[in-house]
Amino acid sequence: MTTARFPDGFLWGGATAANQIEGAYDEGGKGLSIQDVTPRGIMHDRVAGPTADNLKLEGIDFYHRYAEDIALFAEMGFTVFRFSIAWSRIFPNGDEETPNEEGLAFYDRVLDELEKHGIEPLVTLSHYETPLHLAERYDGWVNRDLIGFYERYARTCFERYGDRVKYWLTFNEINSVLHIPFGSGGINTPRDELSKKDLYQAIHHELVASARVTRVAHEINPDLKVGCMVISMPIYPLTPNPDDVIAVMNADHANLMFSDVHTRGYYPGYAQRFFRENGIVLDITDQDREDLAHTVDFVSFSYYMSICESGDPQVKADGAGNIMGGVPNPTLAASEWGWQIDPKGLRIVLNQFWDRWQKPLFIVENGLGAKDQLVEVDGEMTVEDDYRIAYLNDHLVQVAEAIEDGVELWGYTTWGPIDLVSASTAQLSKRYGFIYVDRNDDGTGSLTRYKKRSFDWYAEVIRTNGASLEAREALKV
Repeated sequence: MTTARFPDGFLWGGATAANQIEGAYDEGGKGLSIQDVTPRGIMHDRVAGPTADNLKLEGIDFYHRYAEDIALFAEMGFTVFRFSIAWSRIFPNGDEETPNEEGLAFYDRVLDELEKHGIEPLVTLSHYETPLHLAERYDGWVNRDLIGFYERYARTCFERYGDRVKYWLTFNEINSVLHIPFGSGGINTPRDELSKKDLYQAIHHELVASARVTRVAHEINPDLKVGCMVISMPIYPLTPNPDDVIAVMNADHANLMFSDVHTRGYYPGYAQRFFRENGIVLDITDQDREDLAHTVDFVSFSYYMSICESGDPQVKADGAGNIMGGVPNPTLAASEWGWQIDPKGLRIVLNQFWDRWQKPLFIVENGLGAKDQLVEVDGEMTVEDDYRIAYLNDHLVQVAEAIEDGVELWGYTTWGPIDLVSASTAQLSKRYGFIYVDRNDDGTGSLTRYKKRSFDWYAEVIRTNGASLEAREALKV
């Protein structure tokens, strides 16, 4: 085990999404997004309109409290903060000709605060926040028209903020559209009615849009760095049976195709075979092919879990897998929500991605959702979240190992640095932050912020550039 070493200038911080923190869903000229009609989270069906039980409508009120929260991030020593721009704040319906100035001005104010504290912004253009009108009128990314709407939106952001924001991400966890077509792709057609042809046509439109705005960003300012963002998940064969290894290869292909196209500029052979064997004939124009050639500058990803795969259909049917399917690993412990905890998997995926694409990498989500208990210690309210410290410590030790392996990694942002509304379950009781927010699943609470024990721990990690991390033996079942 090596001593944790991180390069000079390594970016340390945290990551959020507009729909999970901002609130103010109907203020400042904002239009409705798909999040405003998913009160149970992205894994569940939509409802007709906003309902009082949707915690995301108020979130943690970052819209009004951003200065307070950014000051707390600065106190921890953040050098980078990942946040998303809500598309429906800038273009309320998504298909307007001109943007909403009040929405643009809000993000100017957020950037002002970040600049005041010397924190580098990392901006996601689309983080599960497709304007609801685009879902209902166009069926989301199934419709080619969304490429143009997205380009107009992205160009507006680049022109407005391009001299203040260097790092951009096009789509959050773009490969999640395979599992949550409405939440990820704004596809209003019910999942059980959605054809493979329409699903992969929507994926193609997103990939083209991502590449096109990468070109636009570089034209506006050659110094801008545009990355893709995917769910990463190492997949292990459940047994040494070659059928299990083939099952892993096929599952990997499904996930890695997105970044293969982002980084190489074309569909790999295995994807073309999948299209042939499933009768999928995509509408791909010459302009699409030209657009796809504009590859990303870096690859960013989330990491929460690993899974196993099996070639045995009965084993797969019996397994209670994670959010992305698969079979649970019998050697690993799991979180309270059943996500398997695998720090070494992060080192594995960092090496896999670096070896595969030779593009700089950025970990933009990694964290532990848990039910925290607010307690009084020495007259101060806090959370004694040693479990979160242990989780993050063990993952960061493996990140240091990957850097020693030769992986080029630009930075690390935890999910999320402050408690927020969970994407998968729309709960606030599934807490991730270093900062406790007094709001409950029934919507009650003062919204007061409290520092958890992990707050000071992460501040020390940042201050020492990772030297304070401790090598420990990971938890086993």
